[in-house]
Amino acid sequence: MANKKKVFCIFIILFLIVTLFFCLFKKDNSNVSSIDGTVLEVSNEYVKVLDKNGTIYTLIDDLKVSLEVGENISVKYDGKLDKTKEKQEVKVISYTSITDNNSLITFDDNGIFSEFYEMAYAKLKTLSLDEKIGQIFLVRVPDENKITDLKKYKFGGYLLYEKDFSGKTKKEVIEMIDEFQSNSKIPLLITTDEEGGKVVRLSNNKNLVSEPFKSSSQLYEEGGLDAIKEDTIKKTDVLEELGINVNLAPVVDVSTDPNSYMYERTLKQNTIITSSYAKTVVQASKGSKVSYTLKHFPGYGNNADTHVSATTDNRTYASLFEDDIPPFKSGIKAGAEAILVSHNTVPALDKDNPASLSASVHNVLRNELGFTGVIMTDDLDMNAITDSKKIVKAILAGNDLLIVTDYESAINDVKKAINDGTLTENLIDKLAFKILSWKYYKLIMYDSQK
Repeated sequence: MANKKKVFCIFIILFLIVTLFFCLFKKDNSNVSSIDGTVLEVSNEYVKVLDKNGTIYTLIDDLKVSLEVGENISVKYDGKLDKTKEKQEVKVISYTSITDNNSLITFDDNGIFSEFYEMAYAKLKTLSLDEKIGQIFLVRVPDENKITDLKKYKFGGYLLYEKDFSGKTKKEVIEMIDEFQSNSKIPLLITTDEEGGKVVRLSNNKNLVSEPFKSSSQLYEEGGLDAIKEDTIKKTDVLEELGINVNLAPVVDVSTDPNSYMYERTLKQNTIITSSYAKTVVQASKGSKVSYTLKHFPGYGNNADTHVSATTDNRTYASLFEDDIPPFKSGIKAGAEAILVSHNTVPALDKDNPASLSASVHNVLRNELGFTGVIMTDDLDMNAITDSKKIVKAILAGNDLLIVTDYESAINDVKKAINDGTLTENLIDKLAFKILSWKYYKLIMYDSQK
């Protein structure tokens, strides 16, 4: 009898041990997940990966597996990724190379342009690498070779300045833009900065508009948000008639110092009113053929002029989210299609890179604010940007569209980076796909076979 009890006790102990091990094993594997993405950086301590939704994760790595920048991989890991943390304390179980050239293109993000993803993807598959590279560049109209270089480099769009409108009649501007469009296989983004007030590219020409558009601050003083709405509709009608489909406005920065560079271009009001301003402009433009662009993310504040030199914004993370981010958040909620990122360096978000070249800044825009539209840089040939690798860094940071003046060097930099593996055609596909989706959304492209 004693032996039976002893055997029974041993059986119970073994059963408990097996059950415990099973539970532990099950627990250990319950947190195993995976992400697909592109390798952005490799060190002895971590691997930086850009996933298909544009989130960048820095994974603590002790596998010491040989990975190359630009390689498309699937990462299996144990733990939970937190997009708000700079580095992820998760155990990498394995890396697997991905050969599918479209692994970073997703159709299930419910993005603002998602209704047109299938059309954009069908068009993307017909494009050469040169055509896809061209799509990610918004180029300041050159003084010479406007048409020959447009045909050669296949730009995504042209950016028109005051010189491009100066002295021209309405008919001449329309013919100029029609010539650009007729010489581009893929319909162009035709853009300008018509903010009103200090920055007016076309309305200084009385042949086009009887008087320059007023600044947002003057309009608000005269008639509040109703005046802003009326002005946006009027401005949109003018732009649309000329063939301009993107306005690089409004400025939704909050500036409080009358002596600061950006002050005269802002609404000159507090965060709450500026947020309503952003919402008003976006909503007033909806249904038209002109897109508006919120700028300059993450908020220019009272900083110096980045056209002249680099500038550092030393405000705290909390201050930015309380004072500067809300207008962008309001505009996004209203349906903003595009946001332009500044060249200010903001140490609270990234101490090493200007905002336009910072993955951390773009992660805030994509993941904290849930923005699914087009992110573009300010002109990368402004004096604030001196990094020789600025074009490649801008792409890896998360921009979809790069504004440049020196387009030849910029496009060559992209091709070199693809050849040496720093960039992949896969990633270029992702960006071109976003631009094509936007063009279909705005009816700039209306036929996938064009």
